Amino acid sequence: MGTAFAIIGCRHGHIEKFIREMLELGNRCAGIYEVEEPSLAKAFAEKHRIPLVDDVDTLMNRLEVTIIGTSAVNNEKIDLIELCEKYGKHIMLDKPLVTSREGLGRLESVLDRNRIQVGMLLTSRERSSLFTLKQNIEEGYLGELVSITMRKPHKLSPSARASWHFSKEHNGGIIVDLLIHDFDLLRWLTGREVRQVSSVMAKNILPEYPDFYDTATVQVIMEGSLVAQLYTDWHTPEQCWAFGDCRIFVTGTKGSAELRLFGDPAVEMDELMFAMTHQEKFYRVDLVKAPVTVIEDFLDRIDGRPHFITHQDLLLASRGVLDADERAVLLNNFKGGEEDVESG
Repeated sequence: MGTAFAIIGCRHGHIEKFIREMLELGNRCAGIYEVEEPSLAKAFAEKHRIPLVDDVDTLMNRLEVTIIGTSAVNNEKIDLIELCEKYGKHIMLDKPLVTSREGLGRLESVLDRNRIQVGMLLTSRERSSLFTLKQNIEEGYLGELVSITMRKPHKLSPSARASWHFSKEHNGGIIVDLLIHDFDLLRWLTGREVRQVSSVMAKNILPEYPDFYDTATVQVIMEGSLVAQLYTDWHTPEQCWAFGDCRIFVTGTKGSAELRLFGDPAVEMDELMFAMTHQEKFYRVDLVKAPVTVIEDFLDRIDGRPHFITHQDLLLASRGVLDADERAVLLNNFKGGEEDVESG
């Protein structure tokens, strides 16, 4: 028969992946609750034939509903996590889980109690290119890792976004919002822990949103003297074929690899991986499909079966972006008409 689930908070399209895949796996959605801005919820309800609900307690008190999905406003997600713990419901969220140090402490308390399973849509892990890269690293194909560079530019389309997206308090800011995938990938790909971070955030656009920064770079030192460079921005041109031309570069003592996560219109539109070593010239790597999706892995965790993503993964990725955000040097091109440098 499958599992009954519900959606509480529907403010970003990310949650449709959860809805769609849960339905495809034979589960049933009992309803969608979103009263503050219901347009997206109404669209998903109509598309997937799901009832809209105007009372959150109606869903929380239904015993057959065991899993909640949400893409609520970012700083409200920790409230939902705690609410789900109160009612004994597992919860899957889009990123990020928390936006502040206070929220991180509350999250850690929930995870330590382990009364419910908390999941995050770390969908990068299920990409064939990244799964193939992880296999190559584990097999020693690239040798000892020297550096990893991740470039994740994003398309902003400001007129299509709600005002909360541009609020540091509500959204969390560019590092917390966009680089949480990257902090998770660094640990997952390498099996190493983050030891130190330094970062810069720059503001070049939208002076009407004074705490919205549009460009960020983070330098990471990991165990074993492995260095990583993370870059993201909100400057992808509107005509880009994807939300951003995202790429990953890995250098090892025996070779190097490049991933083009959304393809390259000059080559192919599907995700791509290239590599070369001291013995082999630059070539395209055949990709290996990940064995499970993030949502399948979450369901395995709920059922007590072997799984890959843990509560510790979620906590450390969240801590990593908050550390980088708090330590950032801020470059603001709108203060005094000249670039101004201040501490984060």
